[in-house]
Amino acid sequence: MDAEEARTIGRRVRQVRNARQKSQQVVAERAGISKSYLCRLEKGQRALNQRSLVVALADALEIAPSELTTLPVLAPTDGGTAPVVKAVRRALIAISHDVPGGQVVPVETLRTRVNALITAQRLCRHDQVGRDLPDLVRDLHTTIAAGRDVAELLVLAVLLHVQGSHAFLHDVGAPADLRGHAALLGRQAAREHGDPDMLGMAAFGSANGLLAAGELDLAQAVLDSVTVPTTTGQAEQLEGMLALSGSLVAAADRRPGDVGAPLEYAAELAARTGEGHAYGLGFGPTNVGMWRMTVALECGDHAQAATVAEGLRPELLPSVARQAAYWGDYGRVLARLRGRREDAVWALRRAEELFPARVHRHPFTRDTVGELVARTPRDSPAGRELRKMAYRAGLPV
Repeated sequence: MDAEEARTIGRRVRQVRNARQKSQQVVAERAGISKSYLCRLEKGQRALNQRSLVVALADALEIAPSELTTLPVLAPTDGGTAPVVKAVRRALIAISHDVPGGQVVPVETLRTRVNALITAQRLCRHDQVGRDLPDLVRDLHTTIAAGRDVAELLVLAVLLHVQGSHAFLHDVGAPADLRGHAALLGRQAAREHGDPDMLGMAAFGSANGLLAAGELDLAQAVLDSVTVPTTTGQAEQLEGMLALSGSLVAAADRRPGDVGAPLEYAAELAARTGEGHAYGLGFGPTNVGMWRMTVALECGDHAQAATVAEGLRPELLPSVARQAAYWGDYGRVLARLRGRREDAVWALRRAEELFPARVHRHPFTRDTVGELVARTPRDSPAGRELRKMAYRAGLPV
């Protein structure tokens, strides 16, 4: 099997397993699943839908989880991202080596540019973000080094690296190490500033990056390292998002006893704050409900996940990317329920309409599309739409 074929997690598992000369029986036993289930995963007949299973399979294969979830070949629609990612990488490396190479810019101008970029990221305008991000990162850190308005600039650096560079690199499928680099720059700025909210904001970005990379113990350690005093409405919203992250990390780490309390705490905070948007996080009852759905999906409780999803109004989420995430996760849920396969296709199509990368780049969503292709009649309306979606995602049809 070459890289062109290894476009789902299951096929990547088979590729690595064969390269390491491990049998299906051995890998399945080490991962805690049956050999027949592993066989279906490898053939693309079953979507790999849980972070915990990715980690278990990676451990069984003695590789990093990111080696299973990183797409080896770009989808047809993603061919223009590589030069942009390279430009962002060069800017981040330059900053880490104290040679940012930007211009000293007035703080008012930088504030406007950072806010504009984060807004573009929230609206999934990735062409604009990719064009503006490298120079903005360089100019911001050059101005910090010049010693002007440092306290406010450090806040801008935290927000830029968490809500801008890290989020953008995640969305376009950049390597995990580069996303981690962006998150680390945010944490360094937060530590230099020292404000609990900034430390919490940076921890939120780092923990979710580590969660996506399958580094669950590190994600939990980062969350445990911060305390955000809930003395303001903004702080309550940030604390709520940290609690939601903690619940999902616990679910992925197969610690069911640690899942419920953070969710309930977040719900209590959301009842006080209402629908908010502090620090661009979009915390509120709707977002708490969405995380409940995602946690239930991670725990394998698909009926509960569907019940939660169907009680939500995703249009209330201020981020287009988060709205697309709702439809993507809902589609994954529906694909697991008897008689809801066609509904799953249309949910995934809605996610793609809002934000194509949610289908083309997200490993679990891609795997679900791959499974549905194998199980949906080609000549049905859903089947025809599904195969077009699969082609755009670079999956075999």
